[in-house]
Amino acid sequence: MSDHISPQAHRAFDIKIDGSPFVFHDPIVTGDQILQKAKLFPTDEHLLFQELADGQLEEIRPDESVDLQREGREQFITFKSDRSFRFVLDGRKFEWGLPFITGLQLKRLAGVDPQSYGVWLAQQVGDDRLIGNTEKVDLQGDGTERFFTGVDTTTEGAGAAVLPPEDREYLTSQAIAFEEHVEGTTKAVVLKAWSLPERRFDVGTADILILLPPAYPDCAPDMFYLTPWVRLVANQRYPNAADQPHMFAGKRWQRWSRHNSAWRAGIDGIWTMLRRIERALEIAA
Repeated sequence: MSDHISPQAHRAFDIKIDGSPFVFHDPIVTGDQILQKAKLFPTDEHLLFQELADGQLEEIRPDESVDLQREGREQFITFKSDRSFRFVLDGRKFEWGLPFITGLQLKRLAGVDPQSYGVWLAQQVGDDRLIGNTEKVDLQGDGTERFFTGVDTTTEGAGAAVLPPEDREYLTSQAIAFEEHVEGTTKAVVLKAWSLPERRFDVGTADILILLPPAYPDCAPDMFYLTPWVRLVANQRYPNAADQPHMFAGKRWQRWSRHNSAWRAGIDGIWTMLRRIERALEIAA
């Protein structure tokens, strides 16, 4: 009979529950065991969420098993509640254990700097509402609340956001993750982790920068920019007219020189630019 003892029997698995450290010696635990470890009784009156690598939260049921050996899955958050609430933040779906959430909590979930970024609640009628760090937003209303973050330019005397409300509403409704930027007098929107046409480029996703002219949306954006730089799989070279750099927000972007001469003021918007970008990527040679 072997006396061999698995190395897992001596390994400690460090986790954090609501920011406090705890240790398990079993790599597989249940949601109920995690709540018990934190002494949150009765456990059936609490909700448990695990923080994922991208900042999203995943609800863990009391009888659901959790593998503590998986990297980047050591953070847990609890709520004393009997239900969870869903909302969309920067195009990503989240679950929350309380009927309200603060602006600061939203910024932390979005992974942005709370001092330089603002967070807005998308409104179907009227201007989108800027949410203060300590302001609580009720998540119990009809439908799913939609939030977005962007550089807060109010201290520069400009508007509270870069994009017109209808552009922002469109991106949010299409679950497109985006950021709004201001650098000096230049305003821009960055589409995050945009999926590129399959097997066409040497990377699968890229951030896309769109610089907005001062008169936008009455005037058209011109070129667009990618990071990381991409090459065509077929010949490992840069696409035509896409081999020049452009510096913005501390990054060296790949400029795609694709000019636009057809733009209808009052009709076209960010959706038009997205179709142009999609077509340019599809036919790149």
